[in-house]
Amino acid sequence: MLDGLLDENETRPARDRLNRCQIYEALVAQGYAGSYDAVRRYAARWREGRRRAGDGVTGAFVPLAFAPGEATQFDWSEEWIVLNGTTTKVQVAHMRLCHSRMPFVRVSLRQTLEMVLDAHVRAFAFFGGACGRGIYDTMKTAVDVVLSGKERRFNRRFEVMCSHYLVEPVACTPAAGWEKGQVENQVGTMRGRFFRPRPRVSSLEELNRWLEESCRSWAHGARHPEQPERTVWEVFEAERAALRAAPVPFDGYREVETTASRTCLVRHERNQYSVAAYAANGPVQLRVYADRIVIMKDGVVIGAHARRFGRGEVSYDPVHYIPILVRKPGALRNGAPFRDWRMPAGLAQVQRRLGRSDEADRQFVRILAAIPEHGVEAVDAACREALAQNTCRPDVVLNILHRRRDGSPEPPAAIPTHLTLAVSPRADCARYDALRAANDGG
Repeated sequence: MLDGLLDENETRPARDRLNRCQIYEALVAQGYAGSYDAVRRYAARWREGRRRAGDGVTGAFVPLAFAPGEATQFDWSEEWIVLNGTTTKVQVAHMRLCHSRMPFVRVSLRQTLEMVLDAHVRAFAFFGGACGRGIYDTMKTAVDVVLSGKERRFNRRFEVMCSHYLVEPVACTPAAGWEKGQVENQVGTMRGRFFRPRPRVSSLEELNRWLEESCRSWAHGARHPEQPERTVWEVFEAERAALRAAPVPFDGYREVETTASRTCLVRHERNQYSVAAYAANGPVQLRVYADRIVIMKDGVVIGAHARRFGRGEVSYDPVHYIPILVRKPGALRNGAPFRDWRMPAGLAQVQRRLGRSDEADRQFVRILAAIPEHGVEAVDAACREALAQNTCRPDVVLNILHRRRDGSPEPPAAIPTHLTLAVSPRADCARYDALRAANDGG
């Protein structure tokens, strides 16, 4: 019975295997009345016998060798940093060139698909190109279906990214971390070098810039394990020629279908983002990037915001609500999108000059209504020109805007040769005097 339990346990994935105490408990449940120590000694002899027979060898591996530009390995780790004075858990993407051992490390707040895509785009830009194969574990963000053996059905967007860089994605056996042992080792090395003690930063962008520079510095000083006479950086410099450079970076976003609310807001991950007013109550597409949210409708961008990672936050673009203001100018005073709107200096001064009243709000809304057509910068410039003329009337501002847009008149078109008059008309005002004199005489 014990032999059967041990054999069955050996066929399970490593993460699902029972320890010796659990095997003893399973044996007791089947009627065994002996001691745990006897089971432990027998299991040790059983394992030693399999090891000597060459069956079920553990702790031994075949050394791997990779040609320049052949493969990269990718993995995630979780670390802690101090972000703006707050201790924060972050997700760290690790990539490693298998030939040169050149590392790349990037921090984000999620392990979602768009973060995977962003990490690859930035890593390939950092390396100067991509390798022919990418070695991964079974990431839920990139793998949709786990099939038998090492076969995987990858996420469609992830496959598009791999096709863009001509990378063949290869999946490891579940719970077989040694198949991407280089990047597994990198996780431990970089944790000790870069995240102990916890880095203190004001933004993730600052931390990521520091990590890139630290990777370069580490590579300049670390000796290559297979070529000890050369540094990792020197081997990396030689490997660059074998990397596949992409002329255009991949557009690494994850698309989500959703609906805009009556208040011109779309929701994503417990936060809300504004869209153009005409898209309210209709379907839209969210392009979710690692650092921003872009909202599309019928192929046109109707909103773009910096991505928020908190809860219950709202990102407004006041310009989205201007068409509604034209019909409801009273919303200017208490409308949520306008309460924290930092208008350019010219617009803000015109609003102050107009004052605070219903009529003043209506006049200022007439000026704001020009922003969707002309842009904030142009309207602000027109406001500053009007103020220089000691006026803030909407008619004057709009007149300046239209005059600036019209610009100088177009030059006269060249007349083709075959349309040129044989006798050019002569301007002679005296002819009118002659006609008048003749008329008077009659």
